[in-house]
Amino acid sequence: MDKLSIRIVFLGALVGLMASVLVILFRLSIEMLQVAWLPGGVVGNYEALPDWLHFALPLGGALLLGLAFNYLPPPMRAVGVVHVLEFLRFRKQRLPFRNALVQFAGGWLAIISGQSVDREGPGVHLGAANAALLGRRFKLQEDEDYLLAAAGGAAAIAAAYNTPLAGVIFVIEVFRLRYAINAIVPVIVATVMGAVISQLVFGSNPAFDVPALSIGSLAELPVIAGMGLLIGLLASLFILMINRIARFTIEWQPLVMFPMAGLVTGILALWAPAIMGISYDALNRIFQQQLGFQALALLLFAKFVATAVSVGARMPGGLIGPSLMLGGAVGGIIEYLVAGQWSSFQGSAGFYALTGMVAMMGAVLHAPLAALVALMELTGNLNIILPGMIAVVSAEVVTRSLIGDQSAFTTLLVVKHEREARQMAAQAQLEAEAAARKTETDTGEKQDG
Repeated sequence: MDKLSIRIVFLGALVGLMASVLVILFRLSIEMLQVAWLPGGVVGNYEALPDWLHFALPLGGALLLGLAFNYLPPPMRAVGVVHVLEFLRFRKQRLPFRNALVQFAGGWLAIISGQSVDREGPGVHLGAANAALLGRRFKLQEDEDYLLAAAGGAAAIAAAYNTPLAGVIFVIEVFRLRYAINAIVPVIVATVMGAVISQLVFGSNPAFDVPALSIGSLAELPVIAGMGLLIGLLASLFILMINRIARFTIEWQPLVMFPMAGLVTGILALWAPAIMGISYDALNRIFQQQLGFQALALLLFAKFVATAVSVGARMPGGLIGPSLMLGGAVGGIIEYLVAGQWSSFQGSAGFYALTGMVAMMGAVLHAPLAALVALMELTGNLNIILPGMIAVVSAEVVTRSLIGDQSAFTTLLVVKHEREARQMAAQAQLEAEAAARKTETDTGEKQDG
């Protein structure tokens, strides 16, 4: 390995360390406040709040976010994975770290106030933005900046879920990182660093409690395939709804856009308070079969709408966690129906929920291999890889057949480019009108003279 590669590997470890520390600080700052003020001192226990707070908290938090973002210059409002993709894949520029500071504060307030978003999307942004600091310090080239940003994003996924290999595959599929030994080794080193630091702080458990899983019999495989087809349809509708909301609010200012999303979340939270925040506590209850059919259906509908509106309105939070929640709810419903109708299907509790969870993630992000690897790392059980593959592939085929190659991230990126094109066209028109008025004025002055 040449000296340049050794340097990049070392910087990969450094950016992995920085990314994991920043992501852990982000998570701890959220959880410590939730423990301090939520009933029972339980993280994510928004369900125990009084009904009026289920409505007022998301609306009030969204209003504060709208006020804060309205005072920011438009370039600083861009946050999240979409912002990272834009700079790395299209602008070919180093990520501005000031946007990461906005992401930290904005994502923190969004989650604390119960918006239907996650901390993993902001975590990817925070992890990738660390590369900008190293890039300036070490005067890195463009391809090195890209590689280290990808390594930081992968380390963030590894630190969030304790899934280092899924972090590597995530940046290959989502960031379109070209596979090559000199490129992939620094990313692997960064994810290892992220997972190690995360385990030192939170232990070896993932973000949610995954039970021991097993399929009942091979006769369940057609049910798994059918669930995958259903999830592919829901993922397509989810992406299309995000696209419609983003286009509908394309000219809206944050002071209008964010409160609208907070209002929708607050109304839905009156009936399904489990949608507030990251909702991993609700996902754990689904794994343990503690929710009935009606509760699962209501949770699925409310989380679907609240997340699509929040993400489409460009709330400073992520959608990886909500996509897991949606897939888990679908799997929980299928498991409820299967267990109640066919006694021969004896799969373990949570099997369908976890399989549905990764299938939805793969379909929404167009990252099927990352989803499968996450399934393997979360469970440590190779026996469920076959049904997982069937569900993930079924969902991916349906999604690509219905909406093509657009993931939730890329559809937002397309809308963002359209908005910028409109703004540039409007600015050009204003300049042309100003130039025309100046010409008329100069002509009139000459005539008067």
